[in-house]
This record gives sequence, structure tokens and C-alpha cells, in this order.
Amino acid sequence: MSKNLKNISVVASLTMVSRVLGLIRDILSANILGGGVFNSAFVTAYNLPNLFRRLLGEGALSAAFVPTLHAELRERGKEGAFALLNNVVSWVAVTTSVLVVVTMSVCSQSRHITGQDPKWYLMADLTVILFPYMAFVCVAAALNAALNVMDRFTEPALSPIWLNLAMIASLGGAAWRWSESDLGQVYWLCGGVLVGGLLQMISPTIVLMREGWRPRFDLSISSGVREITRLMAPELFGVAIYQINIFVSRQLSFSIDESSASVFFYANRLMELPIGVFAIAVSTVVYPLISRHAVEGKFAEMADDFRKGLRLILLINIPAAVGLALLAEPIIRLLFEHGRFTAENTRAMVPLLQLFMVAMPFFSVVSMSTRGFYALRETKTPVRIAAVSFVVNIILSLTLKDRLGTSGLVLASTVAIVLQTVLLQRALTLRLPGMNFAPLWKTVGKIVLAALGLFIVVGGCWWLLRREMPGSPVADLIAVCGLIPVGAGIYMVLVMMLRIEGREEIADLVLRKIRKKA
Repeated sequence: MSKNLKNISVVASLTMVSRVLGLIRDILSANILGGGVFNSAFVTAYNLPNLFRRLLGEGALSAAFVPTLHAELRERGKEGAFALLNNVVSWVAVTTSVLVVVTMSVCSQSRHITGQDPKWYLMADLTVILFPYMAFVCVAAALNAALNVMDRFTEPALSPIWLNLAMIASLGGAAWRWSESDLGQVYWLCGGVLVGGLLQMISPTIVLMREGWRPRFDLSISSGVREITRLMAPELFGVAIYQINIFVSRQLSFSIDESSASVFFYANRLMELPIGVFAIAVSTVVYPLISRHAVEGKFAEMADDFRKGLRLILLINIPAAVGLALLAEPIIRLLFEHGRFTAENTRAMVPLLQLFMVAMPFFSVVSMSTRGFYALRETKTPVRIAAVSFVVNIILSLTLKDRLGTSGLVLASTVAIVLQTVLLQRALTLRLPGMNFAPLWKTVGKIVLAALGLFIVVGGCWWLLRREMPGSPVADLIAVCGLIPVGAGIYMVLVMMLRIEGREEIADLVLRKIRKKA
């Protein structure tokens, strides 16, 4: 577990850098473009290639590719693994290129559909510009999955950093200095996305070539490709259903008013900060490990590592959700309420972030549970459950959108992810009894108790700050820079006092970081 913790710390550290850069990117875009129609059109257009990235790249492709490449590496060594990689990358490049050309051709004809609100035409135009990003990042996902199988976690974790740096450069440099119109600024931001996608693809290519890989175009239908295709077919829907739900919610939010899509996007991004920093880092490291156990038939070890991964995720994400929900208002004001992002945008965003925080721990569990199924090469059950979640989200979204606005959309996706969590974990237990959640309930109870201590102290202090300094930027600064570390410290003390499992691993990780710096 020590080696795995080291890998998790590497991925988490680099992901933290990426998320911080992503936060800077979002702050810049909010300040420059505000919560108006141009920003809403951009984030809605960006949703489509991003959805395919999650489905084809980070989702179905990676989930199917990792166990298959493990088996190939075990049977034929690096030579066989690299041959399969060439095969897969070639098919991904051709498939995504065709999809890009078709989508761009369709969206470019949007004005033939007359009588629509101009913002929909703007969104279609931006989709035409942004969609090639999908091809770049799907190829990059295949390359990064290969690196993970070879226990190279640093380079894949760097991938989103290149995208964020490119977008920050386009916003901070080009958009401010070389473009005076809102549309021109959005075009520069689109350019940053495309450059970032290219960098994401080039970086793992260089690393793999140093490992001995020689890129070769190969469209043969090998047994490995057939196996990946068999696994991917249902996974396209199952592995990233939450992202599909969010995509639908974002599209619906664009129809509500000019600012709803923007505030929905930023609230969702803040939710993804703790998920990306730790939950995805744990899943990234644990998934190849449990896949290896599954290939070798070591199901007891697989279940043990699966539960360790879940425990680490919940140990961090439950208190993070409580803290972000409590301090949603000062965090949003301090980060976003500058430039063209108004107090009205903040008021609209606060309840969205608080509702997203309810969903956050469940999303983390779904991510791990789904990977548990795919490590076992079981695809039908997650798809059936995903279909139920998707239908529930659509029905609730359409029902609640007119009554509760954007909050109704977040509430619908939250209910859907909670339902998916329960059904997935129940089905996983039936599939492999050793994977049941029961041994974790005692730990979860202690985590909730420790988080309650955080809630009482931080919530009480924030109530006092609001009473003594209502609406003051100083109060917001104290809340974010003071109460967050205080809350984290109180939580960790309670974790140690309650003897929560996993505390030694976290403490060891922190101590090793301190020794390294010393």
C-alpha cells in the first residue's frame, strides 16, 4: 500500500496543481466574460467535445483498454503491449476524426434552422471551432492509459495542466491585449483549448517513445481490439453517465436565461476541485491495481484494495463537501465576484454549489464502483443501472426546471447519482460478495461524526463573521484563508481521536512529504 500511496500522492499533487490552474482559468474567464451570453455559449459549446472526452477517452476507452493491455503485457511483454497500443491509437484517431468532421459539418449548417434565439447559433459556431479538441484528447487518453498500466502516473497527471496553461495564456494574454470585443475574446479562448489539446497529445507520445514505443498506423482488427470494442460498447453509456446527466443539465440551463449556463458551469467546476484532487487520483492508481488482481484471479486482494480506495476517498471528500457547502458564499464572492461577474451571479451560484456538495461523495463512490465492475470485465449491469439514473435525471430535470430553475437541474442530477450509487454497490456485492460495502459503514459513521465537529466549529465561526461584518470582503477573506485550515485541522484531530481507519496512511503520507521538504 505504501507504493500505491506514493503514486496517489504524486497524482493528487499534480492534479491539485491542475485544479488550481483550472480555478485561475475560471476566475479569469468569469472576470473577462462575466456570466453573460458569450460565456454561457462558450461553456455550452465546450460541453460537447468534453462529453465525448469523458465518454470515449477517459471513460469507456480507458476502462476497456487498461485490463486488456494488462493482459497483453503479461502474456507478450512490452512488444505485444506496444503493438496493441498502435492498433488502438490508430482506430481512435480514425474514429474520432470522422466524428469531428461530421459534427462540424452539421453544426456549421445551424442557420438553416430558422427562428431560433441568436445564442443558439453562437453556440453552434463555437462548437465547430472547439470540436477538434475531442480527437486530440481521446488519443491522449489512450496514451495516458498505457502509461498508467506501466506504472507511469506522473506524465498522465500532467496532461490537464497543459490545457489549463494554454487557456490561461489565451485569456490573460491574447483576450485582454489583442481583442476588444466579447466575441473576439471567446475566439481566443477557443484557440487556447485547441492548443492545449495538442499539448495533451504530444506529451505522453514523447514519454512512451522514450519507453521504446514506435508509433505505427495499424487498422488491423486484432483480438485485443475486438476485446476492447466488446467492453466499450456498453461502457460508452455506463461509465460516464454522471457526465451525461451533467451535460443534459448544462444544455437545459442554457435555455433558462443568459447567465444560468455560466453559473451552473462554475458551480460544477468548484465541486470537481476536491473530486479531481483526491478521488480521481485514488481511482487512477487503484483501478490498474484491482484490474491486475482480477486478471490474476486474486479476488480477496482486489476487494481489499477496492475498499481501501473507497475509504481514502470518503475520508477526504465528506469533510470537503461539508466545508464547501458551509462556505459557498464567501468562496464564490472572493474567487469570482470581480470584473463582470456580479453579486447577482453569486446569489444564483451559491445554492447550486451547496446542492452539488450533496452529490460529491456519491459521485466518488460511483467512480470506484464502476471501475470495480470493469476490472471484472462486467459491463451489462453498470449500463442497466446507468440507464435508470439517466431516465430519472431527465424526468426530474424537465419537471423541476420550470419550478426551481437551475437549482432544479442540480437537484435532479443529485437524486440520480444517489440512486446510481445505491444500485451499483448493491449489484457489485451480488456479483462479488467480497466487494460489499458493509465493512466500511463503521468507518463512514466515524467520518460523518468528525465532519459534524467541523460543521459546528466552522459554521459557528462563519455565522459570527456574518453578524459582525455583514457583506465585508475581510470576512470573506478570513472565512476562506482562516476557517478552511482551521476546519481541516479540527477534522484531522477528530479523525485521530476516533481512530478512523486509514488515518495512519494519510499521516504517513503527510510525514513523508514533510521529511522530503526538510
